[in-house]
Amino acid sequence: MAAKYKDEILGTMSIGKLLAKLSIPAMIGMIVNALYNVVDTIYLGRGVGPLAIGGLTIAFPFQMIVMAIGMTIGVGAASVISRNLGSGDRDKAYHAAGTALTVAVLLGVIMSITGVLFLDPLLRLFGASDTLLAYARSYLSVILFGVPLISFSMASNNIVRAEGKAMAAMISMLIGTVMNIILDPVFIFLFHMGIKGAAVATVISQGLSFLYLLFFFITGKSSLKIKIGHLVPDFTLLKEIVLIGLPAFIRQAGGSVLAVILNNVLLVYGGDLAISSYGVINKLLMFTLMPLFGIVQGFQPIAGYNYGARKFDRVQQSIKVSILITTVMSTLSFLVMMLFPAFLIGLFTTDSTLIGLSVDAIRRVVIFIPLIGIQVVGAAFFQAVGKALPSLILGMTRQILFLIPLVLIIPRFLGLNGVWLSFPGADIGAVSVTLFWLLKELKALGILHVEHLEKKEALEAAMVKEDA
Repeated sequence: MAAKYKDEILGTMSIGKLLAKLSIPAMIGMIVNALYNVVDTIYLGRGVGPLAIGGLTIAFPFQMIVMAIGMTIGVGAASVISRNLGSGDRDKAYHAAGTALTVAVLLGVIMSITGVLFLDPLLRLFGASDTLLAYARSYLSVILFGVPLISFSMASNNIVRAEGKAMAAMISMLIGTVMNIILDPVFIFLFHMGIKGAAVATVISQGLSFLYLLFFFITGKSSLKIKIGHLVPDFTLLKEIVLIGLPAFIRQAGGSVLAVILNNVLLVYGGDLAISSYGVINKLLMFTLMPLFGIVQGFQPIAGYNYGARKFDRVQQSIKVSILITTVMSTLSFLVMMLFPAFLIGLFTTDSTLIGLSVDAIRRVVIFIPLIGIQVVGAAFFQAVGKALPSLILGMTRQILFLIPLVLIIPRFLGLNGVWLSFPGADIGAVSVTLFWLLKELKALGILHVEHLEKKEALEAAMVKEDA
């Protein structure tokens, strides 16, 4: 029985080896996934100009909403799947996966239609000036056709990782990113399509990722045996999925709201070039911090499975190891961005004004980045074990409870510098709240572990006595 299901390694393999097994493919996938955003920006910045970066930045909030929907369904389903695999209720795990896949596609279609109908008003809301509107419209009008594919892929990747198949999730992301990197110069330069060419390359690439994941499920490579009946949404399971995934939505959608506010504030205090500067900095942060999210994606199925199996000591150990690794990685990212900002910004543009503005800004933005691993792992833990309320609150802390108010207040006194200084202020606030809640939960897990051992020992003693 012990070898019957491959996912049982989540409860038996050593935490360090297991985290490496699940996280390294996820890290590679996340880095490569971030790379296509970076490459898009580099090609456009050098091939079209700084304003193309601004147009991409204006369109980005809508893409974040799409990712938020996909993440909500995927993260929520992953938690439900991991815990039910751990407790042995495999049919419920299958139905959760089927429900998630169907709903992800339907929501993608709805978002695509909404974007087509209200494109210009949305871009104006996102902070587009008259100059940047044309660039943003050219890009997003094409991206909208790929929204259902992106939503499906986002949800599917989390589901695949929940069953311990991190390599398959990595391959799907590699397919999309590598093809995007190859197709970008073809459509931007060879076909002279400019920013619209970058969007065409993205949609084609995401379509190939979608086909790979669909093949993965249909051909039985997944250990989740999803049948036609499982694809009919179960609204009880959907409610659980959405409640657990809600913090991921709030964090991602909060990022979209934040991007809209930042674009509008930057337009007031720095103009179009400041929006382009934020676009470059945001892409660098995404790329350098993506390895942390790879660790988290490996950590979540471990925590969820062992929590479901009542192996609380393994849950505690996975939290501590994950925080240690993410802290080391975020510190390395901090050092690179502090020591070599001009080189990093220069990859995106040759515009000396944009480089100078961005170098000063990025050094302010990353001051407390070394602490961010605590916040990322802490929020992910509560999602993984199905504790919706703390996960919801922690998902809101950095962007909604701290960063948005700071961005609206501090620039009134410090101008453009106030925008950049809002980021470290939000980081230290979010880490403090997360650390308080996480330490409290670690203590509770220790108590649960002791109680579980005592009950187990008492049951074993009773069985021995009965046999005698």
